[in-house]
Amino acid sequence: MAVHRLAARQTVPAPIEEAWAFFSNPRNLPLITPPWLGLELTSAPPAEMVEGLLITYTVRPFAGLALPWATEITHVEQGVRFVDDQRLGPYALWHHQHDFRAVGGGTEVRDTVHYALPCGPLGDVVARLAVRPRVRAIFAFRRAALEARFGTMEAG
Repeated sequence: MAVHRLAARQTVPAPIEEAWAFFSNPRNLPLITPPWLGLELTSAPPAEMVEGLLITYTVRPFAGLALPWATEITHVEQGVRFVDDQRLGPYALWHHQHDFRAVGGGTEVRDTVHYALPCGPLGDVVARLAVRPRVRAIFAFRRAALEARFGTMEAG
């Protein structure tokens, strides 16, 4: 089982308190997730993340296939980072770290995702050919959704 890594970075023109408030509210996840993924919250999470919070969803990664997904918030450092780890879902491993840093005129948001699929070598082939492009597409959608919500940073 190979572990794959995706890293994304984006700077939004909002103070860190505003960026943190948006990202650390699990109810906002559907706003930055592409509609084609069919993400639906199946739990009623609070508006603020705390360590140990379990969030459940249904996702539809491929037409007609609905899968349950549960993630646990395993680490919260207020205004700095939080981590979610899959507890139930399609991955053998899903570890997503969200980091926030105040920068001139905004907030740098960094995501680091480590993931692996089950089924050994077959899962590695599926990850390379099908999953990696879809994970990248999810983050491309997210970038556009965040630009629509917060705007873009002016080039210096």
